[in-house]
Amino acid sequence: MKWIIKRFIRSIMAILLSTSITFFLVRLMPGNPISSLLYQYIVEFRLPPDKATEIVSALFAIDLNEPLWSQYLKYIYNVLRGNLGFSYTSYGTPVITMIAYALPWTIFIVSISIILSFSTGILLGMIAAYKRGGLLDNSLSLYASVVASLPSYVIGVLLLIFLSYNLGIFPRGGRYDPRIQPGFTLEFISSVLYHACLPVLSYTITNMGSWALTMKNSTISVLGEDYVLAAEARGLKKRRIIISYVGRTAILPLFTSLMISIGAMFGGSIFIETIFLYRGMGYLLSRSLSVFDYPVLQGCLNIVIISTIVANFIADILYSKIDPRVRRE
Repeated sequence: MKWIIKRFIRSIMAILLSTSITFFLVRLMPGNPISSLLYQYIVEFRLPPDKATEIVSALFAIDLNEPLWSQYLKYIYNVLRGNLGFSYTSYGTPVITMIAYALPWTIFIVSISIILSFSTGILLGMIAAYKRGGLLDNSLSLYASVVASLPSYVIGVLLLIFLSYNLGIFPRGGRYDPRIQPGFTLEFISSVLYHACLPVLSYTITNMGSWALTMKNSTISVLGEDYVLAAEARGLKKRRIIISYVGRTAILPLFTSLMISIGAMFGGSIFIETIFLYRGMGYLLSRSLSVFDYPVLQGCLNIVIISTIVANFIADILYSKIDPRVRRE
């Protein structure tokens, strides 16, 4: 229990530090809608600076004369309460509402991608480890080497060009066909799955090779362990040895990487979702970045940061349950 509490406190500290860094980094970015509008009122409309500041403050519901340290304390207080502020460009719209609308779509494609890439990679990695030097092993190494050199958005662009624009197999973008009424109908669900194919395929192709190689190397190292050799000498069935002895131990190092990849895929969604016009968290982050919408940008970054830290915390707990030696380190 003490180990879990220690990890929990460390995670809380990491969240506070990360959100603080986000606050200051975002404000170091050049340009924002407030400054642009303020400049327009003063230069183009020739309003006095005080009057222009008063009008813009009312429009954006903020105090432009408030010192930075006061803004920071208010920001941390609001984040802890789940209040991420209001969008600068979508006037009066709470950031949490915009994120709540976009987040499920990103969770949907990221979850499917992780399940497909991880499970397929684990299976291929174990097969390649048992048949080292074979066709699958060599093909897998070549595939992983090529894919590792290509970012996910490059693979996304290639899939979009060949499977959508050239062959017309998949749609060019969007979350579903706009002509279909959203609802729990077979037609709508089919459209959602159909439009998610290319984003999911982009993620899966990018990550499957690395999972397979990691599992292969881990399996090879486990195969030489004494307890595995002893199990083989006792005449246990090969299926039981693979699942109970080799697979369970070999998969341990992948747990932490799996949780980290969740945050990485959330971060990478800014490219994938922009390419496929998939209006999830990544698309929202990209849009807020292009128009310097500070509250939305901060909110999206905080969600990515918190999800990554929470995922790592869960990975630590699961890892400690599977391998109790971790708690003694």
